[in-house]
Amino acid sequence: TGTLTWRGNKYSLDNGKMLLRGCILRNTEWCFGMVIFAGLQTKLMQNCGKTKFKRTTIDKLMNTLVLWIFAFLICMGVILATGNTIWETWIGRGFEMFLPWTKFQIGTVFSGFLTFWSYIIILNTVVPISLYVSVEVLRLGHSFFINWDVKMYDCQTNTAAVARTTTLNEELGQVEFIFSDKTGTLTQNIMVFSKCSINGTIYGNFTLHLFQEQSCVDFSYNLLSDGAFKFYDNTLVEAVKQKDSAVQEFLRLLALCHTVMSEERKLVYQAQSPDEAALVTAARNFGFAFWSRTPESITVCEMGQVVTYQLLAILDFNNTRKRMSVIVRDAQGRIKLYCKGADTIIFDLLDPSSKDLMHTTSEQLNEFAGEGLRTLALAYKDLDEEYYDVWMKKFLFVSTVLENREDQLAALHEEIERGMKLLGATAIEDKLQEGVPETISKLNLADIKIWVLTGDKQETAVNIGYSCNMLRDDMTDVFVVSGHTLTEVQQQLRSCPYRHEGVTCSGGNLPLPNRSWAHALEPQLEIVFLDLACLCKTVICCRVTPMQKAQVVELVRKHKRAVTLAVGDGANDVSMIKTSHIGVGISGQEGMQAVLASDYSFAQFRYLQRLLLVHGRWSYFRMSNFLSYFFYKNFAFTLVHFWYGFYCGFSAQTVYDQWFITLFNIVYTSLPVLAMGLFDQDVNDQNSLRHPSLYKSGQNNLLFNKRQFFLCTVHGMTTSFLLFFIPYGAFSVMVKEDGSHSSDQQTFAVTIATSLVIVVSVQIGLSMHYWTAVNHLFVWGSLAMYFVILFAMQSDGLFGVLPNIFSFVGAARNCLSEKSVWLVILLTTAVCIVPDLFVRSIRASLFPTQTDRVHKSCKRQRPEEQNLRRACRTSSRRSAYAFSHQEGFGELITSGKNMRTSRVSSTCSYERTAPSSKWIENVIKRTNAVSCISFGSPNKQHQS
Repeated sequence: TGTLTWRGNKYSLDNGKMLLRGCILRNTEWCFGMVIFAGLQTKLMQNCGKTKFKRTTIDKLMNTLVLWIFAFLICMGVILATGNTIWETWIGRGFEMFLPWTKFQIGTVFSGFLTFWSYIIILNTVVPISLYVSVEVLRLGHSFFINWDVKMYDCQTNTAAVARTTTLNEELGQVEFIFSDKTGTLTQNIMVFSKCSINGTIYGNFTLHLFQEQSCVDFSYNLLSDGAFKFYDNTLVEAVKQKDSAVQEFLRLLALCHTVMSEERKLVYQAQSPDEAALVTAARNFGFAFWSRTPESITVCEMGQVVTYQLLAILDFNNTRKRMSVIVRDAQGRIKLYCKGADTIIFDLLDPSSKDLMHTTSEQLNEFAGEGLRTLALAYKDLDEEYYDVWMKKFLFVSTVLENREDQLAALHEEIERGMKLLGATAIEDKLQEGVPETISKLNLADIKIWVLTGDKQETAVNIGYSCNMLRDDMTDVFVVSGHTLTEVQQQLRSCPYRHEGVTCSGGNLPLPNRSWAHALEPQLEIVFLDLACLCKTVICCRVTPMQKAQVVELVRKHKRAVTLAVGDGANDVSMIKTSHIGVGISGQEGMQAVLASDYSFAQFRYLQRLLLVHGRWSYFRMSNFLSYFFYKNFAFTLVHFWYGFYCGFSAQTVYDQWFITLFNIVYTSLPVLAMGLFDQDVNDQNSLRHPSLYKSGQNNLLFNKRQFFLCTVHGMTTSFLLFFIPYGAFSVMVKEDGSHSSDQQTFAVTIATSLVIVVSVQIGLSMHYWTAVNHLFVWGSLAMYFVILFAMQSDGLFGVLPNIFSFVGAARNCLSEKSVWLVILLTTAVCIVPDLFVRSIRASLFPTQTDRVHKSCKRQRPEEQNLRRACRTSSRRSAYAFSHQEGFGELITSGKNMRTSRVSSTCSYERTAPSSKWIENVIKRTNAVSCISFGSPNKQHQS
């Protein structure tokens, strides 16, 4: 609060005088203002939180493994250097006649030191430096696949899925917790008038019979109807045409009791909340069309007749009152109060004569709530002129009181609202986004826990939970924490039956309102709350601030060490999106702040299942197989030098020629492993969605971990051992066809190199689950490229051009022309591959994975899909009242500040506002001339 002094006058300042960022001033020629809370002091910036650098679990593991590999490299260098020192001491001196030391006196220890660094250089290929480049290429490719997925493209908004980062793709396959906003994320934030109860009669309660489609009400008779409005019960239209007094009063209330603004000359409504727009639109279609308003009047077209009501007062909505009322004077001079609000509040203010109707309506409200609809109770009251004058004097006096003004106004509002007569109730459906229940059901089957963090009230969030299958009627253990103090919340958390049973609750649910939530985040209770919440299948947190959303995500990240994903559509979700491991923004009705802060974005919540269960799982699967194979081939390639060191006097002599060492990771094996990392898939996208349990392997980190790394390195070391010793043993006894020995070093090198390329090519073929034309081209093309380059580099032509570089002329031709060499290569390949084939077969037969089971089930028959249809539930839980959860704009409307100057002149009387609706009569007259059915020609305008 504050005080503004302007030209000698003082004006009070409060929240009602504040304009938030992004507000638009309409019909305002000029104004004076002062900027406060700018820059970092704005609520938006304070709620955004710090931007964190996000790294995946595999990234962190890779860094650790590279350090291990480097330590292993050091160990191999020490072993070989020690061997060189021993060899030089005991054996090397016998070679002084060939390598005289007279000029270069060198100690054995220093020789071992030099050998250590020589082997560090030779064996450096075991450290996968190129791995990081390859991983980034794969991630870029996976991101393009997300961007190109037409099944994640929304035609209505022309919005495609966008991967705004390339570093988190495989993390999408390991998510355990999803934190979701409600409005605009799970719902469309579009309200639809679904049902109503008037004087105990339900309208809109229809049943679809088999092979019979319910027809929509035809509103073509109403010239002012909204073509987009749909209703499926003709009985309400018949009641309107028969001029049922209760129905007319009900619709008149909807047309008058609101703060909606309409654009001039056309019926386009601008409402504070979608609920109000839905109610006013419904009244419009049933013949009570709100047309325009001034600070002193409301113009309505009732059954074809233009009626202007004098607006005497607006008793606005707030979170304490939970209702809104207007006081108007009709054309006959009668004063009436119309009120709508939460049924629990309205029922306490009713006249005793409405007791029977109240019980009937209450049962109907329970039925509406059971369907997840947002409800309002409607009531009215006839006011005596004298009583109203007295009350208005009190109202004007209290409005200027400085102390306890709000409390005194609330008491005065309640005084005039007592003794109302009940009219009925409305039921509005906050439409879920398409596919939300099915998406949540599949994510639950994937063992992903979904927490809803919303700023809405508890009733709203709980009913949306039922609508989208997060809560079900078979979940009898819904545990609500509703304490108002720290002690109460602590007692409720510790008295939870799930905690005493000490078992995981498959049906437990935990709705938390705002005050309880604030206490649950206290340091002494956060662990208790987290343990309890993790036992539940669903957690719903209500009235949560943006910063509290970030706190709960950080709480789970810190203590559960699980991969978290946050999804939202508004600026209030930015802090949550930034705090989680993965942030997903939905481009909805609330701007682009969430999208700009997110890692991935799309238009509909239903695309989340495809992002996680298909792209996320594929990315994790491909990356895991890629890393396992990459480490395997590097160890198989490099450790041959280690075994060879024991037979070359630890002299740091390489087995392969330098060109093969250079081209092995760049040409011979780079493209096949990239193809596997880009295109491989164990099951297709349909089976990935049909079997959500496949996702659990990523959550449990089964495909690539330290154990898998150890197994693939042992596999690589074994392959390198066989690659060296099988040719070594064969060459020690093998002779050529002419009887000469084939024991030259280059022939030995070509044999091992050829065996190595064939083995790793066959191995990647065994590891690949999904073959494409690109995979075939890269795998077999790389193998063919090896032979082409091998014969080219050892050809006579290159030797003649560069004899110093390509000195092994004809070695490959002479070596590979021998049948015995090919037998050695075949034997080496078979010994390296057959054991792996045997292990794969035994494992698939005796220890099948979930993927193996899916493959078998797909071959036998199509698996039965879980019934994900929404079931109609009956519940006594009361639905949320259909209001925006903030203070209304009643004071702004009555002040006239949001209207044109010509319409708010202080000297303008009520009578002067009435002629503004004459043109409506002209429109109706012209349209009636060509209309087949109408309400009748408008009468002379009524004035009061």
